[in-house]
Amino acid sequence: MPVHPFIDPVAFSLGPVSIHWYGLMYVVGFLSFWGLGVWRARSRDWDPLSPQQVGDLLFWGAIGVIIGGRLGYALFYNFDGVLADPLSLIRLWEGGMSFHGGLIGVLAAAWLYSRRLQVPFFRLTDFVAPLIPIGLGAGRVGNWINGELWGKPTDLPWAMVFPAADYVPRHPSQLYQAFLEGVVLFVVLWLVSRQPRRTGLVSGLFLTLYGAFRFVVEFVREPDAHIGYLAFGWVTMGQVLSLPVILFGLGLIVWSRRNPLPEPRPDTPGKP
Repeated sequence: MPVHPFIDPVAFSLGPVSIHWYGLMYVVGFLSFWGLGVWRARSRDWDPLSPQQVGDLLFWGAIGVIIGGRLGYALFYNFDGVLADPLSLIRLWEGGMSFHGGLIGVLAAAWLYSRRLQVPFFRLTDFVAPLIPIGLGAGRVGNWINGELWGKPTDLPWAMVFPAADYVPRHPSQLYQAFLEGVVLFVVLWLVSRQPRRTGLVSGLFLTLYGAFRFVVEFVREPDAHIGYLAFGWVTMGQVLSLPVILFGLGLIVWSRRNPLPEPRPDTPGKP
């Protein structure tokens, strides 16, 4: 029976500054977003951004992820704790980020950037969606390295013991999510977006698949101890937050059927 190895959450230190593994996973996500985005912008003339604009979008998107993820965690998972200690919001090194909050933050940043460029919002999100899964998968690997967000007890042969929880074999649910949200979601979206698609389709597919993957994995993931189950002895906060994501994604897919295919971006300054 594999036992989760104790891995120091601090990858290395530079003088008084400690670099955490979880923070490095964010770096992996941002770098993959930038690298893949620049490649797409150079090779596909129907995408709405130039290579230079990918970096600008990444900057504002990173701010949206951090602010939205932190506020989302406070609102959805730790509201009482933040009320008791408001300064905990800025202590990012203590952990606590919400995907659903980060998604709202990214969407807000994308909406503002789309208005600045006068690009249709969902054309921009269609460009962004395939660039996100690698970061999601890396974040779940970071959860596994930290030995947190473990799964429920199981007797399956690949069960793992997480000493931070107890010595009961459990689902390595972080790795399930890393595979589904990182590998599978990336492959599907990347293949679908290789050709021009009707506006909203790729965005809707991202939301639907992510929400479905998260909803399913929640069945084998241990709920947050301070929240527990919200209803029926099995409904978790993650499932409650994922359900509207799935429904909105399905709505986008249906709505996309009435939209035209994107046209090649015009030759304008800043868009080679």
